[in-house]
Amino acid sequence: MQDLQQTLIQILDYVKGVWIKKRYVIIFSWLICPVGFLYVASLPDVYSSKAQVFVDTRSVLQPLLRGLAIQTNPDQEIQMMAKTLLSRSNVEKIARESDLDITTTTENEFESLVTSLTQEIRLSSTGRDNIYNISFSNKEPTVAQRVVQETLDLFVEGALGNNRKDTDTAGRFLDEQIAEYESRLTEAEQRLANFKRQYNDILPLAGSYYSSLQSLNDELEATRLQIKQTQQQAETLNKQISGVKRNDSFGVTNQDEPVLRTRYDDRIRALEEELDRLTLRFTDLHPDVVETKALLKSLEESRDKEIAAFLSADDGDQNQPLSELNREIKLEANRLESQIASFQVKESDLLRKIAELESKVDLIPQIEAESSSLNREYGVTKQKYEELLSRRESADLSRRADVSAEDLQFRIIEPPLLPKRPSGPNRLIFYTAVLVIGFGSGIAIAFLISQLNPILIRPKQLLNVSDYPIWGTVTHLNIEQINKTNRTRLIVFLLSSGTILAMYGALVAAEIMNIDLFGGLL
Repeated sequence: MQDLQQTLIQILDYVKGVWIKKRYVIIFSWLICPVGFLYVASLPDVYSSKAQVFVDTRSVLQPLLRGLAIQTNPDQEIQMMAKTLLSRSNVEKIARESDLDITTTTENEFESLVTSLTQEIRLSSTGRDNIYNISFSNKEPTVAQRVVQETLDLFVEGALGNNRKDTDTAGRFLDEQIAEYESRLTEAEQRLANFKRQYNDILPLAGSYYSSLQSLNDELEATRLQIKQTQQQAETLNKQISGVKRNDSFGVTNQDEPVLRTRYDDRIRALEEELDRLTLRFTDLHPDVVETKALLKSLEESRDKEIAAFLSADDGDQNQPLSELNREIKLEANRLESQIASFQVKESDLLRKIAELESKVDLIPQIEAESSSLNREYGVTKQKYEELLSRRESADLSRRADVSAEDLQFRIIEPPLLPKRPSGPNRLIFYTAVLVIGFGSGIAIAFLISQLNPILIRPKQLLNVSDYPIWGTVTHLNIEQINKTNRTRLIVFLLSSGTILAMYGALVAAEIMNIDLFGGLL
């Protein structure tokens, strides 16, 4: 508690010291406040125009065209447009469209104008609702409105135009790439056709050369084995024929006279029995009897021809007829010999093919590698070409979708209006700041001087500057004159401070009532 009392006493001493030096407050308040008030009052009025626009990125076609057409993210697109709206080229266009360029005469002045517009045009977003605010301040209200209007138009038209421009640019790029890949695909097809035409006799072997060679060798071994087996079978049959007395395969011995039998005998016998049965029932002119006799005659003629042929073939063989078993053995031997001949022909063909493949052992791998390279190049080119065709179809569909419906729809919430009242400068704050600076600087100087050149106010302050005890205090002899002088100084201070406060109050009241006090003077 005692420390707090000491602190309050010390603060009171500081205030009394400043009060004694209050003439510095008067001096600095009159040096700063009137000049500051005049400067603030002379500041030109600034008019601000503002526009607010809502960008609707919802579209009914987006879910319908998902996976069919090329779609961009409208939110990212509008954000990018907002970031690039105040680029130098766009700001130069805004300056020309709002006729601000006619106020400049040199290139440097135009550069300064563009720089100032870039810094003063404000584009801000309210957040995720895609609502954007555009504002601009100028000494002329019409200029402020024109700049905001041109910025708004550029923002709307730029977003829509960029979408179509990007689609057209993508379409032209795809057309160029498709034409290029089509030319490359044609060249690749021509090279592949020439290669196939040049090596048409070798290409069927390419890709399976070693497997084909191995397959032919295996087939050759199998054929040779079949030849050996068939030759062995043929030799065995020939030995059986030579070791057995040959009998006629068609004849049998009945008592002591050989009788020739043919394969037609059974059928002839059956027809004769059938003819006997028919003649018992019908006459010789009956169709069945006539047909049976004709068939019987035909079979007898065939039998006679077969007997004659066989007898003529066996005349050189000691006219010794063969038995039916030996005849079948001989036929089987003949069949085996013809198989041996066909196997030998097959063996020769396999040997020729193997020799032909072995002669191309150095050429086949090179042709295989070249063929793989050509096919790979052709496949890659064809794949890219088909992908580009698919992308162009998607781009065309996207272009038609852009024509039928816009992804971005702009709704003007607040159009830029011509401002009627100035939006700045905020003279109330400036007047208050000048007043605070004027009196604050005077008080600061007075406090500083009171500390550099202190005046003893209380007797106990002597204890801080000397070691002598204080026995009492003596009143000033001319105390009345001193009090009169103090009252005069107080009145001067009050009049000075009151005058400045009155000036401040008048300026604030004029600003509130929108009265231009210095309009006729400036």
